[in-house]
Amino acid sequence: MRLMISFASLLLSVILLQLSSGGVGPLDAVSGLTVGFSKAEVGLLGSAHFLGFFIGCWWAPRLMGSVGHSRGFAVFTALGAIGLLAHMLWVDPFAWALMRIATGLCIAGCYTVIEAWLNAKITNETRGRVMGGYRIVDMGASLCAQLLIGVLEPAHYVSYNVLAILCCAAILPLAMTRNAQPETPAAPRLKPGMAWSMSPLAVGGVIVAALSSASFRMVGPVYGQEVGLQLDQIAFFLASFVLGGALAQWPMGWLADKYDRRWVLIWLSVAAVLSCGTTMLAGGVGTLGVMLAAGIFGFTTFPIFSVSAAHANDFATSEQRVELSAALMFWYALGAIASPYISSKLITAYGPGALFAFVAVGHLGLILFGLTRMRARPTVEDKTPYTYTPRTSFSMGQLFGRLRDK
Repeated sequence: MRLMISFASLLLSVILLQLSSGGVGPLDAVSGLTVGFSKAEVGLLGSAHFLGFFIGCWWAPRLMGSVGHSRGFAVFTALGAIGLLAHMLWVDPFAWALMRIATGLCIAGCYTVIEAWLNAKITNETRGRVMGGYRIVDMGASLCAQLLIGVLEPAHYVSYNVLAILCCAAILPLAMTRNAQPETPAAPRLKPGMAWSMSPLAVGGVIVAALSSASFRMVGPVYGQEVGLQLDQIAFFLASFVLGGALAQWPMGWLADKYDRRWVLIWLSVAAVLSCGTTMLAGGVGTLGVMLAAGIFGFTTFPIFSVSAAHANDFATSEQRVELSAALMFWYALGAIASPYISSKLITAYGPGALFAFVAVGHLGLILFGLTRMRARPTVEDKTPYTYTPRTSFSMGQLFGRLRDK
């Protein structure tokens, strides 16, 4: 408890930041539809967010190295607040896309600072406890953030003002902490091919994980409106996905440590395909069915990134693991940029069920690829312990920091 209290300022900043950043995605989706944006334009906003995330990972280490952790955090939260406040000043889909790039920059930069700070201050003896607490706080705040759209009015200045206030408030705990700032960490090199050479299946897994999560988080509110959910119901629909993913971490981790991780990935994707079909059918059986289906969808798709990362790490040495983590994040970011726009276009052309049909096709591809890889490589005997891997930006920030030093 004393250990977690020593990081209370960082964790409070995480909570406030997650409430702000986690709320803007669903709010933008319902607000865009309210003011007359097309479904494709709403999807473009989600893709713009991940583009900003990708760019932010590139810029964050340079800024953090120049002005320090606290000032760097302040710069990125200011960008996020500006992006939020500007929404109702200029109501246009392409203008909002630029604003979402700013919020994506905010998330990448702020999480780079927070995770770099945590990793610099903890030891191997305390790492599990601290990172476990951090993940609980992060996922808990993410769950609450999905519920905000149930109380925030779409396309209203006050709604975006509330999120901007939360974003600005995230500066205060970190800026006021008495803990000394850590040194800027050394950065690994960007080696996307490294992940592929070690485990093509892991690369495929993180891309499909991006396809599933980014599509649902950014375009899920569009699906909810199409099947007749009210705003408060859409909030619980999105929260059910996050809750299902959180509940899946322990049992999927146990399975991934006990059995061949390739089979775990394959059967997770089989379950994901079935859950996609269940979710598509649930739209006609009532609100409770839709909520349960979303939870099952999160349960089957959320752990795929962590299982893929664990499988790739089985073939890496301890010296390679940071660069491998960075390479996997690179592939995840690429998949996340494309997915929301593609899924929104498919909904426009074929109806709301196309969102889950799109995700199901991705998982079918992963099943076939996994079966192919089972024939190409013998069973892995030495496994690294499974850990929940948050898809945040610390490793991405490190690798791009190394690129700028070349």
